Order: sequence, then C-alpha cells, then structure tokens
Amino acid sequence: MSTPLKGRTAIVTGAGRGLGRAEALELARLGANVVVNDFGQPGRDGSGAADATPAEQVAQEIRASGGTATAHTGDVTDHQQAAELVQSAVDTYGQLDILVNNAGILRDRMIFSMTEDEWDSVIHVHLKGHYNTTHFAARHWRDRSKTSGAPVYGRIVNTSSEAFLAGSAGQPNYAAAKGGIVGLTTSTALALAKYGVTANVICPRARTRMTEDVFAGFAQPADGLDPLAPEHVAPLVGYLSGPSASHVNGQLLVVHGGMVAIVERPQVRAKFDTEKDAFTYDELDALLTPHYQDRPPNETFAAAEVLGLKHG
Repeated sequence: MSTPLKGRTAIVTGAGRGLGRAEALELARLGANVVVNDFGQPGRDGSGAADATPAEQVAQEIRASGGTATAHTGDVTDHQQAAELVQSAVDTYGQLDILVNNAGILRDRMIFSMTEDEWDSVIHVHLKGHYNTTHFAARHWRDRSKTSGAPVYGRIVNTSSEAFLAGSAGQPNYAAAKGGIVGLTTSTALALAKYGVTANVICPRARTRMTEDVFAGFAQPADGLDPLAPEHVAPLVGYLSGPSASHVNGQLLVVHGGMVAIVERPQVRAKFDTEKDAFTYDELDALLTPHYQDRPPNETFAAAEVLGLKHG
C-alpha cells in the first residue's frame, strides 16, 4: 500500500463525522499522523453541548487500523483554542505538515427572514474557523522556514461549497462564508508559496449530517458505494496533501461521486469602453441592456449545471 504521507502530521477539523471523518481516515491510511479535531456538538446548527466522543471515536478507529492519531476537542472558532490545536500537533508529533479545514454548521433561512445571529454564527464557524487554524499553521511554517533558511513542507486544504459557485437561495450566510473561504485560500496560497506551502480549496458533494435535507430525494444504492459517499471526496484531500501536489496551489476543485472538476478563476466575458470622458446612464443603457437581454435570466445556474453542479 502506498504511504506518501508517512512521517507527516495532519490536522483535520470537523473530523468527528461525515466528510472530516472520511478525510482523517484517508490521511491516516496514506501514512500521516492525524490530529482529529471536533468540538462534538450534536446539532448541525451548532446546538447542543460539546462532546469529546466523536473525535475520540475516529482517533480510536485510526489506531485500531494500525495508524497514529490523537483527538482534540477544541473549538476552532476560538482564536486561542485554534492556537492550542496547532501547538498540540507540534508538541505531539514534532511539527505540523497538513491542515484540512472542514468544520462547519448550517442555519438556513431566506435573506429576508434571516436573523443577525443566524448570519453571524455561520460566518463565525466556517470563515473565522478557517482563518484561525490557517493563521497559526502559517506562522508555524513561516517560522520553520526562516529558521532553516529553506522552504518547508506545508499543505492546506480548505472546504468551500457549490452553494458559493451556483448560489443557494436559502443559504445566504453559508454561501457568503464559503465564498469568503475561497478568497482566504487564494490569498493564503500567494502569501505562503515562498515558504513551500500550498493552499487549495475543494467544493465537495457528499451525503452527511449537514446535507441530509439536500440529498433526501437521492436514495442510496442497494449495492456498491453510494455516489454521494464522503469516501469519494477523501482521496482528493489525500492527493492535495501529498508530495505530488507540490505545484498545485491556489486552486478550486469540485469533487463528488468519482468526478473532479478544476474550476477556472473568473474571466472577462465582455468589455465596453466609453466614447466620451466618462460613461453616462444612456450610454450604459445602450451597451449593457442588449447584452443581457440576449442571455438567459439564470445563466449562472445554467453554466453550473453543465458541470453537473447543484446546490449543496
């Protein structure tokens, strides 16, 4: 069995269930020491008391299969606890090599019905949670690189969503957070490249506790692997964490059911120049209105469907 991550140490957040669990198991299978992080609240909306059981169970599952893992039950939305998470990996295994950010919650509501708390809580867990761990991992790698005078091995894999790519009417908070994570990732990729660190982001589609409503109408097959199983996503995380992906940086990839799509950065579709010193309303009306009238009203969504993308 290939073990390209042997001797490497990985943190996976939100690893007590669903995608995070599958990713932690895959990284361990590839040889990494894994710090399994999960705050353990039972509600997918972040409700309920924190529980160490999910993280401990996954760590035990890794150890039972011959791997190396420890559990960490800190809250990644807390800046100090995120620092302690990164430090725990360094203290336990000597250094950190891989960070997979996956922790998240859902509080769905249409924009006209959403409360301030529903907005803040989702941004807090997804976007600030990604920032907190990335901040301390980046400091660790920068310091190591400066000490050694050479690039180090560092991999960040962040988790966005097709809700950011194609829109999701009932998830303005979630879509905004996931869009923010893409921006965070590309900025981080540019900032850390000189230290030998890559940062990439995935948009996974999988049947988990977070998406049970989205995929309620898609029955699991009687035989074979569910096309929506998290196990379809985990190998890409393993690849992006590995040595072969050293030249993959600042990339956005969609993954599900045996398919990986590389998403290009936004491109200019059309360009208009004023014939005067500055545009007027009438000139813009004459240029832009015909341009958009000739296009389908939901072209963004139609383009997403070409890739087989749906909201989730």
